[in-house]
Amino acid sequence: QVQLVESGGGLVQAGGSLRLSCAVSGRTFTDYTMGWFRQAPGKERVFVAAISRSGGITNYADSVSGRFTISGDDAKNTVYLQMNSLKTEDTAVYYCAAVRASWSRSLYTPYKYDYWGQGTQVTVSS
Repeated sequence: QVQLVESGGGLVQAGGSLRLSCAVSGRTFTDYTMGWFRQAPGKERVFVAAISRSGGITNYADSVSGRFTISGDDAKNTVYLQMNSLKTEDTAVYYCAAVRASWSRSLYTPYKYDYWGQGTQVTVSS
């Protein structure tokens, strides 16, 4: 089993930065694809970014490309999402997810992921 625990959310002004962390326990994540998704009130959960640990491949939603960076620390078994130039539309609950598979376009959808964290709230004020 894999357990994921997110942290680092909070309230920030537009233009500011936050770094989310996803601590992975129960199994090494070097053969997984790790993803970040977000869900705003009344909306579906959508893809934000992913990193395939085996190949170091990263992918981003168009809405965050150039502002967000996903990375991983093997020694700490932790995945990060650095969020810069935050906008009010980035406000959502952010979820970390994992699936034991290499990156493919199917991993843009949340239904392909097997493990989820509890989520962390990010609120961007104007």
